Amino acid sequence: MIRRRDNFSLAGRNTFRMDVSCACWIEYDSPEDLMELDLGSLPQPVMHIGAGSNLLFTGDFPGTVLHSNIKYYQVVADAEEEVLLEVGAGVVFDDFCAWASDNELWGAENLSGIPGEVGAAAVQNIGAYGAEVKDILTQVKCFDLERRRIETLAGVQCGYGYRDSAFKHAPMKGRYIVMSVLFRLSKTPAPRLDYGPLKMTFADQAPAHPVQVRQAVLRIRDGKLPDPAVLGSAGSFFKNPVVSTATYERVVDVVRGSGAGEGSVPLPTASGLPGPNAVPHYNVGENQIKIPAAWLIEQCGLKGVRMGEAAVYERQPLVIVNATGTARPEDILALERKIIDSVRQCFGIELSPEVEHI
Repeated sequence: MIRRRDNFSLAGRNTFRMDVSCACWIEYDSPEDLMELDLGSLPQPVMHIGAGSNLLFTGDFPGTVLHSNIKYYQVVADAEEEVLLEVGAGVVFDDFCAWASDNELWGAENLSGIPGEVGAAAVQNIGAYGAEVKDILTQVKCFDLERRRIETLAGVQCGYGYRDSAFKHAPMKGRYIVMSVLFRLSKTPAPRLDYGPLKMTFADQAPAHPVQVRQAVLRIRDGKLPDPAVLGSAGSFFKNPVVSTATYERVVDVVRGSGAGEGSVPLPTASGLPGPNAVPHYNVGENQIKIPAAWLIEQCGLKGVRMGEAAVYERQPLVIVNATGTARPEDILALERKIIDSVRQCFGIELSPEVEHI
């Protein structure tokens, strides 16, 4: 079934809770519904969203917003050590994580609690606590708007990278709409505990059930991140920058010298670096080092800073929140610019938004 609403409010369809509208809203229940749509006759442009958890609407959208209500779980193959599970694009991603964990299937538990839907997760390559969607994704079934047919893309065809995929770039952007995702889940215990708090949680005894890891992840998230239903946000607003070794060493020099900026705070010593202001980091490749964006922002003295009705979240500076529920897109954008400018001035690093601006 196809449901259409004109001049539709998007306030309840984006987790930032921006009070904006679109000219046309269409929700559909099946691939066949999508095939029936005459997209050329709809208000333009046409875009597709999931739960709106990684979006910032910068104003009213003049075109059509599509949304999938395709919701199902189907076991495609059940082998001795693994299960192939097909999940509809409209399923809430955390519901999928809960389903997998409750059925003693490993692979999705570290991704628990991330807002959004399965289709959008495959586009964004969401990740947290040492895991990414691409780690368990095998295939993506899509509707090709140009050829007007269903196509199945292998994971390797999706161009996955850090918080990125080919779906976000030409020529695939806007051409493919995700219908379902095929996940490979393990029946044998395969916990990923490299993330510090998880490693500490299970230091004495390894988890025997994925639910244990899921519950630990949810506790960690609840302690650091706001619930979008209570405090509007889009989760992590910025990507963690990956820099060269030379750039990293320059950051170390800044921290060891005059400090990172007014309001900076001492942090635990990172591996190989003396002193109270050591720079946390992760080696991600030859001459490539990832520095937590949250740390850079906090060192610039921006934790808890407010501009208009928007603020840097006091528990996690990687998150921008709609502090009063009445923030306008201009408030979010002004705070975003302040953060980017401050980090550039302090460290010479250009932060990139993870959140898509519409």
